[in-house]
Amino acid sequence: MRLVAQAKAYTNNLSATAESLLTEFAANQQSAQRNHQHVADACAADWNAVHAAVGSFADEHSPL
Repeated sequence: MRLVAQAKAYTNNLSATAESLLTEFAANQQSAQRNHQHVADACAADWNAVHAAVGSFADEHSPL
């Protein structure tokens, strides 16, 4: 409960402050997730381009 008491010293509307902070946190997490997905998509596109140009190293080896 000490944390709540400390926070109340800085705001007269703890609920609105918590909601604002959580909104910002969620937006930051969504942005980070979109960025991570963008990096993963770019990596997959690059790998697919290499595979299309060179093929797979496994193509030269028999699965037997």
